[in-house]
Amino acid sequence: MALTQSDIDIEIKDLQDTYDKAVAGGAPVLNHPRRDYAPYRSSLLRHPKQPLVAVSGGDPEAVELSGPVFGVTDITEHDSDLTLQHRGEPIGERMTVSGRLLDRDGRPVRGQLVEIWQANAAGRYAHLREQHPAPHDPNFTGVGRTLTDDQGRYSFTTIKPGPYPWGNHTNAWRPAHIHFSVFGTAFTQRLVTQMYFPSDPLFRYDPILQSVTDEAARNRLIAAYDHDLSQPEFSMGYAWDIVLDGPSATWIEEGR
Repeated sequence: MALTQSDIDIEIKDLQDTYDKAVAGGAPVLNHPRRDYAPYRSSLLRHPKQPLVAVSGGDPEAVELSGPVFGVTDITEHDSDLTLQHRGEPIGERMTVSGRLLDRDGRPVRGQLVEIWQANAAGRYAHLREQHPAPHDPNFTGVGRTLTDDQGRYSFTTIKPGPYPWGNHTNAWRPAHIHFSVFGTAFTQRLVTQMYFPSDPLFRYDPILQSVTDEAARNRLIAAYDHDLSQPEFSMGYAWDIVLDGPSATWIEEGR
């Protein structure tokens, strides 16, 4: 029989209760999810099942750690404004999304490549393998990039994405979200995470978000409405910082 939302809800609750009891008993807080989080079914098929092997010396990719990858000349003035990348205006609620990239001590991380990708206002990605029968927006590709400034700040102008079905179980819907990628100084240091929006009713039903079992870590993935970031007669403002490490670290898809 096909999995239902009720089946997934029970699994999520059982795992959450187990985690909460473990922390109450003195177990460490987990900022990152287990790679084999059962309610997120496809993770069971693609996560490593053997311990990772540390490579020391002779790594052909080690050169990437010191080689140049990108710079200010690689970023154009329109790369961070997803509403200006086509001839017409995209459909949907315009947003300004801004925040800072910080280290564990709250210091800014400068000159870092931050990329985003997202669905359009109808919850459809501009991808050849997209199967969600929602409207395609010819004026919205859903990708952008920028470099953090001297204060570690990034900023994007975009359209609020819609939720979409994702086939994990019957009637499975993902909350509206934006994917973020931070590259560090080389592609081998790339980190990927997701930003969500306040008060989304789909939070409790989403196995991907709920795989972050620590509530405080989960809440750090949710942006805050920021009226000072809103632009008069143009866009709503959302603030969201990315913390790379430490007790306030932002959840990263591959953990640590």
